[in-house]
Amino acid sequence: MSALETPPAGGLEEIPDSQPGANTLQEVLEANRAYVESFGDKAKLVGAPRRRMAILTCMDARMDPAQFSGVREGDAHVIRNAGGRASDDAIRSLVVSCKLMGTTDWFVIHHSGCGMQAYTDDDIRHLLGLEDSDAQHIGTKWWQVRKSARTPADMPWLTFKDLTQSIVEDVARIRSHPLVPPSVTIYGFIYHIHHGTLDPVPEANRIGAPIAAPAPASTHPVNPAHPV
Repeated sequence: MSALETPPAGGLEEIPDSQPGANTLQEVLEANRAYVESFGDKAKLVGAPRRRMAILTCMDARMDPAQFSGVREGDAHVIRNAGGRASDDAIRSLVVSCKLMGTTDWFVIHHSGCGMQAYTDDDIRHLLGLEDSDAQHIGTKWWQVRKSARTPADMPWLTFKDLTQSIVEDVARIRSHPLVPPSVTIYGFIYHIHHGTLDPVPEANRIGAPIAAPAPASTHPVNPAHPV
């Protein structure tokens, strides 16, 4: 892992006890009331993004696409999941974004310090298969787990080891999908959580470049006396 690809931080154990979850509902409702007071002309916005762009990125709480990419309400579609991965459902949303809402530029943005880089799929399967009696092993990386999910954990969790390669793979997967138009431009970037920089991934951007449509076949009849 390079110096820029920092290990994950900011886990559950780092949340101060002074931030109890019981206040969350009230805080959300108060924030909404304040938002409504300044809602203004936002009712005139439409679902199609004004800037014809879509962003696929991680759900990490330290990332705010509106801040690091300069988008506002009405500008873009923002699709988020664990790791910002090009899962089947993420691609479903991107295809809808393009085909029904007219987006032409897509950004795949992963970030340094991502939790999905810290674990393997087997790690997560093990975590979700823990019994209640094993759920708080002090000193292990699972100590903060409160309760076993007790559900099958055989879905692909899309963890990764190499940050740059994960972006290349996701852009390639999107580019090769049969429902993704060749005219869409797909960009790959790394967001650095410690200084906010967006760095392009050249190989991902090469793969994600729009594919030119083939030249149409000639419709003019060939004169046998003058072969081409």
